[in-house]
This record gives sequence, structure tokens and C-alpha cells, in this order.
Amino acid sequence: MALTTLDPRTALVVIDLQRGIVASPTAPYSTADVVSRTAELADAFRSHGLPVVLVRVSIAADGADAAPGRTEAGHGRGGPRPEGWDVIVDELAGHPGDITVTKRNWGAFHGTDLDVQLRRRGVTQIVLTGVATSIGVESTARAAHEHGYHVTLATDAMTDLRADAHQNSIERIFPRLGETGTTAEIAELLTKTRTA
Repeated sequence: MALTTLDPRTALVVIDLQRGIVASPTAPYSTADVVSRTAELADAFRSHGLPVVLVRVSIAADGADAAPGRTEAGHGRGGPRPEGWDVIVDELAGHPGDITVTKRNWGAFHGTDLDVQLRRRGVTQIVLTGVATSIGVESTARAAHEHGYHVTLATDAMTDLRADAHQNSIERIFPRLGETGTTAEIAELLTKTRTA
């Protein structure tokens, strides 16, 4: 589905653009490209007085607050992480009006105050960016759809650990959850809807 509109109260929700995650190799886009495109969108949202939500994942070193349950892949707790692993990247940090949400799961809604933060501000639509497309971004998109938000996905401002996982989300999952567009298309539509 092509990008059609942005609601008057749309928020940018950024998934896991933090130091420890952007250090990972990704495809089809580098995390540097994703951070740059997301920063461009964040500046555009801020300039129009729209909310920017920076979501980060942080799990205790002992893994006690990680999601429980058996999986074939294991829990991925991997022991202690380096100092600053969960700090939002400099390109996005430092804006006092931004909202920061800390999650312990893949998705940004479960166990956080994200829904409350959005509803308090009258948000009816979210634009999603971040890492990884098929994990944190897709989980958040699914929950946003289930919570009744209009969902827009900035397809060139997200990336994955594998290009085929990214493509699967873009081609098969996201069209069922919302609308997709590039950073440039979203920024252009944002400008049009705010000056009309």
C-alpha cells in the first residue's frame, strides 16, 4: 500500500538505535544510514511540534528481567554487556522534548508506558524506524496495529541482521499492518500536511 496520509497527531517512534545495537553488522542498510535517516525524520517531527519517542532495550546483567520462556534459540542473554550498551546514539540524544521508553522485550508496548505516553499526547498514528526490522520494529508495529494506531513504516530507516529477514517484513508483514514509505516520502508528506 502506498503512503497516503499522516494524522495531525503523528509520532515518530524509534526502535533500539542505541550504542550496543548499532555496532552490529546489518543488511540491507548500514546502521549509520538508518541513524542518519532517522535523525532527519526526528528533526522534521520536532520542527512541526510532533512527538519523537526514543525506545531502547535494557536488560539486567543477570538477565533477570528478560522475557522468560523456552526457545530453540535460547534467551540471548549473553552475559553482561559493555558499559553504555543501552545508551541512545548521539545523533538522536539530547533533545529535552523527546520521550524515552525503556523496554525489556522485543516490542515497545508490552511492559512499558509507550501507549500511555502516546495517548496523553493525542497521538493516533506512529511512524516507525530502527533495528531490527523483523524483531523490534515488527513487534512494535504489530502491537501498534492491535492498539488501534495507524502505522507507517519508514522502510529505508530500518534494517536487520539479514537482508532476507528485512525483505520478508517489508513485503509480507508490513502491508498488513499499515503503510510504507521512504524517509523522503514521509518527510515530504509531513511538510505537505503541516502547511496545507
